[in-house]
Amino acid sequence: MLPFFGQEKVSVDANGRVKLCPRFLADFKDSGGWDIVLFSLPEGGVAIYPEKTFLRMRRSELDEAEKSGGSVLQRRRLRFSGAMTQSEKISNQGRITIPHFMREDCGLAPNSDVVMVGIQIGIEIWSSERWSGELDKMRRHSNEKGEREMASDLMDPRRE
Repeated sequence: MLPFFGQEKVSVDANGRVKLCPRFLADFKDSGGWDIVLFSLPEGGVAIYPEKTFLRMRRSELDEAEKSGGSVLQRRRLRFSGAMTQSEKISNQGRITIPHFMREDCGLAPNSDVVMVGIQIGIEIWSSERWSGELDKMRRHSNEKGEREMASDLMDPRRE
């Protein structure tokens, strides 16, 4: 079975916790266990990665840390990554506590339904409204890109 695929509707409880569905729980277990990293995405969701995956993703960024002394942009990237990231553990009950600042930033209200989305290297949690908007953006982008590619192919003189 492919890891971290599909989507599930779940609820955020009054304490800011979400329970992972059995499929995603098994994916985390297979990807290194219960140590995870949460990252508040600029697009409006919370990404949750196995800790090992997150460390691999960050390795190249950390190599860039040497350049941060002379680069405002690099310092801002590191500042944002640091401020919007938090380590957690999946509980024995299969739950994750989403920090208050992330819930606020991403519109994940207590006692609300949210969408848990598999992203192949982890999962993302979105409010139902923001997920619907993100899906619309991705579909529009894909359709517009397809139209541009088709127009380019039709105008290519090598096609004659």
